Amino acid sequence: MQSLYRNPPKDGRVICVDEFGPLSIQPFSGCGWYPKSRPDRLPATYRRTHGVRHLFAALDLKADKLYGHVSSSKKHQDILRFLKVLRRRYHRSERLYVVLDNFSPHKHRTVTEWAAENNVELVFTPTQASWLNRIECHFAPLRSFVLRGSHYPNHEALATAIRSYLRWRNKHTAMPDFYVSKRRSRFSEGALVPGTTVTTYRSLYTGGFFRAALPDSSHVPWPSPVHTRLGFLLSFSGLN
Repeated sequence: MQSLYRNPPKDGRVICVDEFGPLSIQPFSGCGWYPKSRPDRLPATYRRTHGVRHLFAALDLKADKLYGHVSSSKKHQDILRFLKVLRRRYHRSERLYVVLDNFSPHKHRTVTEWAAENNVELVFTPTQASWLNRIECHFAPLRSFVLRGSHYPNHEALATAIRSYLRWRNKHTAMPDFYVSKRRSRFSEGALVPGTTVTTYRSLYTGGFFRAALPDSSHVPWPSPVHTRLGFLLSFSGLN
């Protein structure tokens, strides 16, 4: 999986695909800018009368673009429909390496047979390691920008907000998200891994800080998916 990220195939491009949701119409807690002493109130209770939706999302690692489609279900017919839309975005001679988790509709016979016939290779993450899918780290910013502190009237308004965020994100891919804080420090008891430097970064998406042990004289190119699992920060940015 890491070799696929670090050494992208020359005959095509790598696309990470996953589902985000379920999306429901309800008040989401959060914060925002409002007139002094006049905060935007959110109801304490709600009735779920709108059902739920699911976001099919794809990350093109070569172009660094996010694409998405909101669906009322996430059956194998839905994932196949989304993959067909992705296939039409690129020339048929260009092979697509689609990274997916082990969700059963992804492995449906109809999906695998269509992929084999349309120059698409399905690459599944290891069991219980769906976080290796690079698109996972893009769901937190989406949740922060679109859902946090919101109360949409219906799914149409929510879907419009998601599409607006995706357009904004694709337009601002060159933002130096991980270069805001350049403070470097070493563990007082010694480096976690010999030859590494502990660096503090701040995310412009979430405003939060995180620390990562990176090889000396190295940097994290944007966007660098950084995942937290079992207390360790793992970077899949192609660093050798």
